[in-house]
Amino acid sequence: MNSFKSEDINNISLNPFTKIGKDWFALTAGDDKKVNTMTAAWGSVGVMWGKNVVFVVVRDSRYTKEFIDACDTFSLTFFDMENDDNRKLLQYLGRTSGRDEDKIAKAGLNVNYQDNTPYIAEGNMALICRKMYCGPMPADCFTDSEIDAKWYADKDYHNLYIGEITDYLTK
Repeated sequence: MNSFKSEDINNISLNPFTKIGKDWFALTAGDDKKVNTMTAAWGSVGVMWGKNVVFVVVRDSRYTKEFIDACDTFSLTFFDMENDDNRKLLQYLGRTSGRDEDKIAKAGLNVNYQDNTPYIAEGNMALICRKMYCGPMPADCFTDSEIDAKWYADKDYHNLYIGEITDYLTK
């Protein structure tokens, strides 16, 4: 049963430094046949091109990238981090590849859909997003030379996705 309801995005209460950088989120994409999710801790929310948006980054090597690239939409699901089990859950989703196993099922999670966009039912907030932009983040564009050495020693660079927030769901 879906206990989420749509809310006015102007009523969102989200500290991005905590919700994204410290609590993390599940980035999910797919269709009614196959869905994948990954844990992410880098991103932002804001306004771009006159729209409320999220900015998320996904490395080339991540299986979820194939799903985001193939779909017009994706979601960010946030969890109640006062529950230690949710931290363990997000750690598992971040270090296990959906290429190797059905990690959503193995974690005991369920997928809900909003306008054909999958999100994780066990969260307490979800942002449904329409993909507006995707572009690579090549090393030659870093103006701070320490970034490449510190974060990309393996040369597995991120791609930037900008998605319009089309729905804000809460429990």
